[in-house]
Amino acid sequence: MTDLPAQTPSQNPPNDAAGLPARAAALDLLTAALGGRAGMDEGLSHPALAALDGRDRAFARALVMATLRHLGPIDAALQARVKKAPPDKVVQILRLGVAQAFVLKTPAHAAVGTSVDLVAQDKGLSMFKGLVNAVLRGLLREPPQLDDPELLAPGWLYARWRAAFGAGEALKIAAMIAEEPATDLSLKDPAQATALAAELEATALPGGSLRTERRGDIATWPGFAEGAWWVQDAAAAIPARLLSVQAGETALDMCAAPGGKTLQLAAAGAQVAAVDRAPARLKRVAENLARVGLAAETAAADAATWPDRRSFDAVLLDAPCSATGTFRRHPDVLWAAKPSDVAGLAAVQSKLLDAAARRLKSGGRLVYCVCSLEPEEGEGQVAAFLGRTPGVALDPIAAGEGGAPAPSVLPDGTLRILPHHIEGGLDGFYVARFRKA
Repeated sequence: MTDLPAQTPSQNPPNDAAGLPARAAALDLLTAALGGRAGMDEGLSHPALAALDGRDRAFARALVMATLRHLGPIDAALQARVKKAPPDKVVQILRLGVAQAFVLKTPAHAAVGTSVDLVAQDKGLSMFKGLVNAVLRGLLREPPQLDDPELLAPGWLYARWRAAFGAGEALKIAAMIAEEPATDLSLKDPAQATALAAELEATALPGGSLRTERRGDIATWPGFAEGAWWVQDAAAAIPARLLSVQAGETALDMCAAPGGKTLQLAAAGAQVAAVDRAPARLKRVAENLARVGLAAETAAADAATWPDRRSFDAVLLDAPCSATGTFRRHPDVLWAAKPSDVAGLAAVQSKLLDAAARRLKSGGRLVYCVCSLEPEEGEGQVAAFLGRTPGVALDPIAAGEGGAPAPSVLPDGTLRILPHHIEGGLDGFYVARFRKA
């Protein structure tokens, strides 16, 4: 999952029928977002979205994000009023209508009227205009509760979190789903932190990230054109810091795209090799390096079978995972994930961990991380890896090191970062550091 999310859009909605194209684009985007693991990313390139002006495009994206962040309670409210499920497209229109009225606070007449108009645009669904009108007006008379934490996550995921972390922690995790996150930035030169914080109206976080509530096109923000920073969640910035690379050391970023961690390693002065199996995603790494003015070697390859025989002082493995910890910026992952995904991805992670160990020089450091809340992808992986890998041991992480929140540090010195571990939230991560004898 990307470390470099698109900027958070303005939520100022068009309030009348002139905004119908924006609602139609939102319908396409929501359908794509719920259609598969890459749905939201693919939906953002939909022609209907690209054809909108900036304001309508921002509204369409904001509407979809609001719908996804409250999807569980929205569906519960709809199920209480719709006895027989209508076609999927009508369900999506109803979901968008509820999100408009109760999350984005669009005026009632616009939320209902544009929802009815969306149904009317499809001649095959015109008989559902009365249903959409009646359901939305009924909810306006008896407003639903859309912030119940126990409904915000899919039931199977919430049950897993409760089993793994306890009922209290599960509630705190789920409550973060409805919150719109701020934007976190990593700096090329930490010495610029004070000046950039002032220009960006940002606060400094432990570890060195800046957090800003600014909205709009990030390309217009101070320091972007100069390559002074890049967007990277505060939790995603911790693993690279824990490698403590020194100028001149060699470092391997095994699953590099979209490049945030590669940039961190290069900015610290390491000679970096960035490997990713997706050429299109690796191109984005190269683009980010060029914008920031840093250099790294890139290779399009499966990191587990990359034929290069070099070993490295430091290896970073941000492994492919279920990405359930990224729901603050990517709420669609909650609804695209399936129970079977965890087991399938765990096999990939195991293979990559073994390959990472083979890349280490004597005395070298390895950091393994996943943006997942699932123990099989974190704690379980590390226990199995240590059991089959002689000569590699855990190198415990201390509270505060690299920006690690104190509540995240486990007894064995690994990190289980939960989304509520700092004020304002951060992505959920598991991080472990190893050293080769």
